[in-house]
Amino acid sequence: MKQNNPIKIDTHFHLDLFPQPEALAQQLQDAHIKVIAVTNTPSVFHYTYNLSKKYPVILPAIGLHPELTLERQHELPIMWDWLEKTRFIGEIGLDYVTTNKENRRVQREVFQSILSKCSSFGDKIITVHSRRSSADVISVIGENYPGKVILHWFSGNVGELQKAISFGFYFSVNSAMLRTQRGQDIIRRIPHERILIETDGPFIKIDSTPANPLYISNIVKSLSNLWNTEVDTTFQQISDNFNTVITLIK
Repeated sequence: MKQNNPIKIDTHFHLDLFPQPEALAQQLQDAHIKVIAVTNTPSVFHYTYNLSKKYPVILPAIGLHPELTLERQHELPIMWDWLEKTRFIGEIGLDYVTTNKENRRVQREVFQSILSKCSSFGDKIITVHSRRSSADVISVIGENYPGKVILHWFSGNVGELQKAISFGFYFSVNSAMLRTQRGQDIIRRIPHERILIETDGPFIKIDSTPANPLYISNIVKSLSNLWNTEVDTTFQQISDNFNTVITLIK
């Protein structure tokens, strides 16, 4: 493994959903913690983008959350206008909690449109939601996406996991996954060099408090326990993985 100064990185975090985003951004800047700050609709992305100009640790990601696609699909042109200004895309994907066929159809259509636009650039890093929809998410992305894919909070079956690994995807894991047997079983099956860390705050809570990137060290410690590795070694692995994601394009 390369020996560098490890980067602390949260690869999936909703900065704009916190009560005081700029104050938190300042804390992250002071702590030297980088974050992929995802957004749920294109129309709010400008706020996170502007923060990133003041706080370089913020890596702004423009997204359209699958649960909002039916009502916000008209915002896609806003996303197209911003694509040249960020390499990071998210949160996007599919969510099959809904059983409504029309809703699922629109989700797939929007997801495919975003992937097509991103593919034309060749260097976009996407963080992808796949709740109850892993098979379709993996199939729609396919094995030839020219950027990098991070499956956020993956919860699919073993076959789907192995297919995603074979396609070269990465996986961001969080404290909720590390607290459950199922989550731990998934993480154990993922090669160490494909794992990244996320908090998914404010949707995940730690001790009743919305998680934020300042909790990254706690998550890495839990991952170290699962891997039976030293914390410094785990930090270095995660840092190396992120460096690979941002520097190597298939």
